[in-house]
Amino acid sequence: MKSSSYLLEQELGMEYYGTDTPGIGGKLRTLPEDFIVHELPAAFPENGKYLICRLTKRKWEHQRAVKEIAKSLGISHRRISWAGTKDRNAVTDQLIAIYDISEEDLATVHLKDIRLDYLGQSSRQLSLGDLEGNAFAITIRDTEPAGDELRKKVETTTDELGAGVPNYFGLQRFGVQRPVTHVVGRHILQDDYQGAVEAYIALEYEGESPDAAAARRIYAQTGSAAETLRAMPVPLSFERTLLHHLVERPGDYQGALKKMPPKLLSMFVSAYQSWLFNKALSFRIESGISLHEPVSGDRIIFAGGKEDLIDTRTKTAASMHIKRGRATIAIHMPGTEESHRNGYIDEYLSGLLEEDAITPASFGRAARFVETRFSGASRIISLDPEITWQTPDDNDVSLSFRLGPGQYATTICREYMKASPEKMV
Repeated sequence: MKSSSYLLEQELGMEYYGTDTPGIGGKLRTLPEDFIVHELPAAFPENGKYLICRLTKRKWEHQRAVKEIAKSLGISHRRISWAGTKDRNAVTDQLIAIYDISEEDLATVHLKDIRLDYLGQSSRQLSLGDLEGNAFAITIRDTEPAGDELRKKVETTTDELGAGVPNYFGLQRFGVQRPVTHVVGRHILQDDYQGAVEAYIALEYEGESPDAAAARRIYAQTGSAAETLRAMPVPLSFERTLLHHLVERPGDYQGALKKMPPKLLSMFVSAYQSWLFNKALSFRIESGISLHEPVSGDRIIFAGGKEDLIDTRTKTAASMHIKRGRATIAIHMPGTEESHRNGYIDEYLSGLLEEDAITPASFGRAARFVETRFSGASRIISLDPEITWQTPDDNDVSLSFRLGPGQYATTICREYMKASPEKMV
């Protein structure tokens, strides 16, 4: 396993690669068409008040697209649900559900680079994870090696991927330009709503516009919501929503957060769980344990969803199930359920939670505040996709593959590129 040298990846727990091949460098998303995502939907129950349509968009941030669609329809954005968020600088299509509108209402939506196609009606809204997965067609441009050397590196990396790719939550999970969602989530779990607001408004990262950075510095230095609001760029609508509330009700940080879309609030807390997973996976890799070979204390997930904990008696049988593709090693992300220290990973995660003074009760309190369950969930530790590749010219590489729900295409591209995170957003 090769270590990442990038501080941002280390901060987010993405400390290793699954392959040792030197990277090809390059850049993702030179054009939105370089990153094409087609959602593979799950079946939805027919007949009901939820209109199901396929949303196709080009270079739209997900939450903003939903807000603009709702505005065009004259409804609250809370009436729109989806199974998975999609990348901004990309061409994507996915299913969304809109409560209590007609097919004819879709004709009122006229937004550049957005198309809505009616598919049917459903008896329930869509929830995160209600999809079979996503199919990707990605082009990496301007690679450092060229021609035959590029093709050799790509082929070697593809062969090495047979040992598995660490199933990290990618940079997008934490915020593309400002990876702060897990920090905000940590504060919410600590019952520190002021800290959550300050982190969302004031934390700076390289790559933002000078105007945005200047506004964040004003809040960090003065704490003045009114002064910061005057300086905050109009496109940063969520920051402005928080600030507007604080101007009207100074000190009501909890109320300010409640003005945010519920799905965004829930993403803050789940981002903290994602950070825990990344840290635990890197700890496992650092311990020198294979992604496919179970050890005592590991957890495995079978194809049907059943989970088992591995001990010395069951390790041999578990290894056979994994080799035959019946089960996969997983890490359980903590939540409201009481933590049971069954092995080295659970012990490690318990230590991280103790450092942050976060308990199952913290997740319960956050669940009531955000109105979303955080019971905890298990996530497989390794990706093993079938990848088709070609080099359309001497400095570009095209990759095609499919991944399951909640799995990141950039995690696959990262193995080939081994470039700075900024080149992959």
